Amino acid sequence: MNRGSGLRIGKILGIPIYLHSTWIFIFAAFTYIIAMQFKEQHPAWSDTQHWVVGVLTSLLFFASVVFHELSHSVVAQHYKIRVLSITLFLFGGLARIERDPSKAIQEFNIAIAGPLASGFLAACFFGLTKLFPFDQSVGAMALWLCQTNAALAVFNLLPGFPLDGGRIFRAIVWGATKSFEKATRAAGSSGKIIAYALIVGGAWEVFHGYVQSGLWTAFIGWFLLNAAQESVAQVAIRANLAGLSAADVMSPEVPTVDGHITLEDYGAEVLRTGRRCHIVLMGDRLSGLMNVHSLNSVPREEWAHNSVQSAMIPREKILWTSPDEPLLRLLERLLTTDINQMPVVSSSGEGDSHVVGMVTRDSILRVVQTRTELGPLAAEK
Repeated sequence: MNRGSGLRIGKILGIPIYLHSTWIFIFAAFTYIIAMQFKEQHPAWSDTQHWVVGVLTSLLFFASVVFHELSHSVVAQHYKIRVLSITLFLFGGLARIERDPSKAIQEFNIAIAGPLASGFLAACFFGLTKLFPFDQSVGAMALWLCQTNAALAVFNLLPGFPLDGGRIFRAIVWGATKSFEKATRAAGSSGKIIAYALIVGGAWEVFHGYVQSGLWTAFIGWFLLNAAQESVAQVAIRANLAGLSAADVMSPEVPTVDGHITLEDYGAEVLRTGRRCHIVLMGDRLSGLMNVHSLNSVPREEWAHNSVQSAMIPREKILWTSPDEPLLRLLERLLTTDINQMPVVSSSGEGDSHVVGMVTRDSILRVVQTRTELGPLAAEK
């Protein structure tokens, strides 16, 4: 199951929408700031009107963010790239896709869709300002949303990863160099420059008395810096896992356990051997998969009265890999489904399948670490 982070609030175009825990705080802050701004600009309004318009404006702003992310998602789906979720969080929104685009033009079109969507919304809200005067609630909301969506479009066009502009920049470099890795490093470096500029700019604002604005600017810069560094790290992982498959890192030893034993006995086996995952057998037949997570899902006082079979992952629900699955794709699947290990299943020409090994997230990350330490020349030898 593909998971998002936070509270799921619905689904649009088949894409789950989540609210991150930070969204509650930023929504409250946005509402307060907007209400105070309207109170200063429209002193004739009642306090109730200030707060009602503030709440509605905040809701429409985050609806605009969803529209921005949906625009990315629709273009990604056009290229047969599955969108796993959209999450609203501290700095706006994030659309999670199953894989990177396979061509530079796909990257460009997916990235440019977001700023274009925000620009379209800015134009729509500008149109409303011509229909409703500024002293009315609708006119005031429309002007704020017009200006904010325009600012969102411009900010996202900055050529620093992971902003949309950084992805556009990566697509251009990718198209010119024909190298996704070089393009990502270039976009990541550009992202670091912009992030450091924002941090320095925020510090300058704080020093000159604009504390709230300066701290916010510096915080955004810090967030972008971490995201840019992460993007470069992902390229290193991609390069280190290139050409490797599940068979290269799997352990041929497949620990098994009888499905009839109690969970208490299974817990003792885990403590004795340190193995966190076992194939469950009923006689000679593969019946399921048992791991520490499944064990902990049962209250400890019930371990003595329940068997492994009652808590295991049934055979038909086991996620498995084949020996020849590329290691990078397998790592992405492990991270997406939030599991730590997966059995490696080999199929014979007669249609029979049998488990030939186990691959874990840790074993893949050890390969990345070792190849990073030895360097590319040593790895090639």
